[in-house]
Amino acid sequence: MPPRPKKSSGPRRSNRSGPGPRRPGKENDEKAVEVEGEISAVLAGTMFRVRMISGHEVLAHISGKMRKRFIRLVVGDKVKMEMSPYDVSKARIVYRLG
Repeated sequence: MPPRPKKSSGPRRSNRSGPGPRRPGKENDEKAVEVEGEISAVLAGTMFRVRMISGHEVLAHISGKMRKRFIRLVVGDKVKMEMSPYDVSKARIVYRLG
C-alpha cells in the first residue's frame, strides 16, 4: 500500500485576537524596572518580603534561573529585582548581590 499524500491544511489560524507575541518575552521585559533591596523575611513557597532603599516593602518571588541553579537567599541578603510599572507591590528577584 503506497503512503498517503499529506493534505495541505491551508493557512494556520489561531484563537488569538490581535497582533503580538503569544508569551511574554524579551520585548516585554524592556518595561521592567530594576531596583535593589534587602530581604527582610523569608515566606513559604520561595516568596520573600523585600525592603527597598526607600523603605517600601514588596512581595517578591525568585526567578526561574535562580531556582534552577539552587541560589539560596536568607534574611539580610541584598538582591536585584525587576518590578512591573503596573503593580509596584510585587517583584521578581533576578540576582543576589550578597
